[in-house]
Amino acid sequence: MIMITAIIQPFKLEHVRQELISADLVGLTVCECVGHGRQPKFVPSLTGCSDTALLLAKTKIEIAVPSSARETAIGAIVRGARLGSIGDGKIFVSQLDKVISIRTGFEEDDTSHAPVKVSEAAE
Repeated sequence: MIMITAIIQPFKLEHVRQELISADLVGLTVCECVGHGRQPKFVPSLTGCSDTALLLAKTKIEIAVPSSARETAIGAIVRGARLGSIGDGKIFVSQLDKVISIRTGFEEDDTSHAPVKVSEAAE
């Protein structure tokens, strides 16, 4: 399994969500956040010191998908989030060692997509 994290413009969230749903990828986490990229906007400091970088509102999306759905998920996010201008965002892809359901205690196996019971010793 992999974790895909995307930082996007807040007003593009619903577009990205609809693209993921259209690709049969459901289950995501969304967080509001702030930040800036390589070309931050600078605003004068109130203290008279050097200018400070303006933190811009962003939205962070996280979705765990099987490795086989990697390109499908990335494509859906790009289609939903792209404006074609600076500030569109970034996508980060990470390998997940384990995915375990808290409710059932089952671990998802990326190769078969079948749940596997986590041993009692590991709990």
